Amino acid sequence: MLRIVFLLLLLGNAGYYMWSHGYLASMGLQPTVQSEPQRLQEQIKPEALVLQTPGPAAAPDGVEPPAVEPETDDRKPEPKAEEKPEAKPEPKPEVAEKPEKAEKSETVAAKEVKEPETCYQASGIEEKQADTIRRALAGAKLKSEWDLVASHQNGRWMVYMGKFPDAEFLDRKRGELRLMNIDFDRAGGNLEPGLSLGRFSSEEAAQRQLATFTRQGVRTARVVQERPEVTTYALRLPKATPSFRSEVATLAGKNLLPRALQACPKG
Repeated sequence: MLRIVFLLLLLGNAGYYMWSHGYLASMGLQPTVQSEPQRLQEQIKPEALVLQTPGPAAAPDGVEPPAVEPETDDRKPEPKAEEKPEAKPEPKPEVAEKPEKAEKSETVAAKEVKEPETCYQASGIEEKQADTIRRALAGAKLKSEWDLVASHQNGRWMVYMGKFPDAEFLDRKRGELRLMNIDFDRAGGNLEPGLSLGRFSSEEAAQRQLATFTRQGVRTARVVQERPEVTTYALRLPKATPSFRSEVATLAGKNLLPRALQACPKG
């Protein structure tokens, strides 16, 4: 009995396999094909089918519908087989700025700070020293103003009595001059010990006074030159900053010492 059931199941499976795979199609036994061509054949009036694109939704009253941007094709064209895509240049590494700009800006800012300007001058410079200073400053081509001002000093002459051998002799001559009502004064300097009977700006004036004293009984007096004619110079810096003053002093060197630059007298 079991054998008969087994044989029936085996025959049934074999028959289903042959039917489902079309082996019995010649006998008119085959399953209905459900592929796409058969479905198209089963369509009823396919020419009446019309495709419609849905329009934009109606906007509420008073509200304008948003503008619809045209669709763009974002697809990039494929490069041709013969052409290779251009390689993008690699970005250069950023180089840190050198601190030179910061140093220069600090230097410029320091220069913009204006130094105070003061008038300075050094007086009593002899003519030889003045010539050396003039050449040194002119050669340096200084930006600020400077000047060498000449000052001429006339000579001075004296009606002189002396030198006396000692202080006792000096006192005796003083007594004689008092008796003759002649004024006198100390000669000073390297003319001591001696007496001055008058100082004059010219030799002629001194000689005339000596002749008068001779008539009054003065026998040992004579005319001497107390101070020769001399021309001195004053170095003047009318608008000098401390740095410019230091620069001038360096250029002048020993020709300016010990007459250091001092503030100009007021007035």
